[in-house]
Amino acid sequence: MWSYRRWRRQRILARNPVSPQQWEGVRQRLPILDGLDETEDRRLRERSVLFLHDKRITALPGVELTPDDRLTLATLAQLPLLHLPDLDWYRGFHELVLYPDDFVSPQRHRDAAGVEHEYDDERSGEAWQYGPVILAWPGVKSSGGWDGYNLVIHELAHKLDMLNGSPNGLPPLHRDMRQSDWALAMQTAYDALNAQLDRDPDAETPIDPYAAEDPAEFFAVASEYFFTAPDLLDQAFPAVYRQLQAFYRQDPLGRLKRLQDIHPDYRHATNG
Repeated sequence: MWSYRRWRRQRILARNPVSPQQWEGVRQRLPILDGLDETEDRRLRERSVLFLHDKRITALPGVELTPDDRLTLATLAQLPLLHLPDLDWYRGFHELVLYPDDFVSPQRHRDAAGVEHEYDDERSGEAWQYGPVILAWPGVKSSGGWDGYNLVIHELAHKLDMLNGSPNGLPPLHRDMRQSDWALAMQTAYDALNAQLDRDPDAETPIDPYAAEDPAEFFAVASEYFFTAPDLLDQAFPAVYRQLQAFYRQDPLGRLKRLQDIHPDYRHATNG
């Protein structure tokens, strides 16, 4: 049966070809793509092209983007959606804004006594519920290794979270997932992380302590680790890993283990 959506998709891909050499350059930049099979590789490349067609990337003065830079950014954005149904999961925004460095973001916070505090916070990324995704270009360039850091995945996890309204660490779950299972896994891990930091604010936490800020940040940081340090996340919070595996429909830990079996460089370190 003829489908306008499928026809439009193929038309966009035909008009925006990616050469094997260009795609190989992107793959070299992003070790976390190592181990994808041929079907996954092709799907990721195509979805990255479609992402660039659908979203506007605005580079502020001081950021010079090449076509390879744009494709690399789009690939990082599409990796979390690789095995999700093609249902416009990023419908909540139309633009990514790239800053040349970390930026100052005005913040408001109401404490337990009801007093509102205003302050400036230096950030490398920010996702607005009804606005663009803002990213510091150095943070984007540092994303892509097996090291527990990925600014793009972090901020776009917030956008997934916002599909249900204000970010609270609960994105729209699939029908075969139970909200009670998600809540138990996430809350238990979040509470354990906060308890560790309450005992010792300088503790060496198993994942970035920024995850203890609030449930929304826990989900975003956990998503970073799921794709870039899955062994560390699974070791620290296996129930969280299983819920993210069910949500993203991927198993980065299994992929990493296969790489460790095959490639000597992966056997003693996860930092690509």
